[in-house]
Amino acid sequence: MDFVAYDFETANNYRFSACSLALIVVRNNQITDELYSLINPQTNFAWRNVAIHGIHEADVADSPTFDELWPHLKSFFTPDQLVIAHNAQFDNSVLKHALQHYDLPVPTFKSLDTVRTSRKLSPELINHKLDTVSQAYQIDLHHHHNALDDAHACAEILIHQVNNFGIEAIRPFIKSV
Repeated sequence: MDFVAYDFETANNYRFSACSLALIVVRNNQITDELYSLINPQTNFAWRNVAIHGIHEADVADSPTFDELWPHLKSFFTPDQLVIAHNAQFDNSVLKHALQHYDLPVPTFKSLDTVRTSRKLSPELINHKLDTVSQAYQIDLHHHHNALDDAHACAEILIHQVNNFGIEAIRPFIKSV
């Protein structure tokens, strides 16, 4: 299976406030590439968000803004590309709001949420948070809420599910957004 897993962290409660992003490229069920960047959201950081991900305003001061980073990312978000996230509703919303914030066109792409696939394929779990599913599938999640580690874990979750439940179990969860 070919797909891109991604994860955002945000500076505050505003969805346009992306402060880090990771993309994991998977080809033939193998991780082949990764991209990670801090992002300068040009807005204030909420203490609650900093407590979750540990990224401070000073950490992103010299980082690109989202509109500067987008030209390097947009080829991963095409109508034929499957892009996955754990709680995709959040990450897709951050992407959409960041693009709208900078008056950039919002792309159409195929999306899959590994929270939803996990609920269906592993209903016995106490919950379907990223760390819980990772532990159940014996996937190393080094630093939860680090975008790169979270995107890696998300990719590994879908690889595990495809290998153990088959592609046909996954197909119903693919939606165009």
